[in-house]
Amino acid sequence: MIEPRHLSATLIAGFIVMTITSALAEPRVLINAGASIEGVTTDIRYASTANFLGRSVKGYGKPHCLLTPEATEALSHAQDLAKEEGMALLIYDCYRPQRAVDDFVGWVNSHEKEPRKAIYYPHIPREELIQQGYIAERSGHSRGSTVDLTLVSTETGEALDMGTPWDFFDERSHTQSNVVSVDARANRHALQRIMEGAGFRGYFAEWWHFTLINEPFPDTYFDIPIE
Repeated sequence: MIEPRHLSATLIAGFIVMTITSALAEPRVLINAGASIEGVTTDIRYASTANFLGRSVKGYGKPHCLLTPEATEALSHAQDLAKEEGMALLIYDCYRPQRAVDDFVGWVNSHEKEPRKAIYYPHIPREELIQQGYIAERSGHSRGSTVDLTLVSTETGEALDMGTPWDFFDERSHTQSNVVSVDARANRHALQRIMEGAGFRGYFAEWWHFTLINEPFPDTYFDIPIE
């Protein structure tokens, strides 16, 4: 069961980060989107070993999907649109604490083992992931209105073929890639159409990544662990 979180703000290193101390003062900065939207499924990969690090990521104490109320409402609309076409949303990531992003950057520069390289970044040396733009020091996910997701068939319960796995660091993950199959391109376009219809914009390099166009905290990067 995903539990709601309550956050508050403090200024750190020139951008806003959320802390526990005024939890009661801002009770609806992030809400329990995964449990609030009927019909969606969550598989929060960074709380498990099923990600490019091969371990749970700092800040992901629980596999919860937290989003701003505005993003949650829009995502609920996306789920309704998907349902009309015999599909449903499968969510891989929502709000991401800044400490998780810092963990990504630290991992790139570390000597940790790479047990998931063949799955997530087979063609790129780890030390080039930042240089090539696959990992950055800040993420839109930390603003609370960005989501990584795919579509599943409500008839079979299976995820649709998108041509690559989620978080696959390769040009084949570009939304408009012509390298993937015709079916995969059609499925990506279906996801893009549904999410844009609900008020999200995609990211050209990641078919799974969508941000609410009118996000409420465009300059705020939250850093509270998901517990």
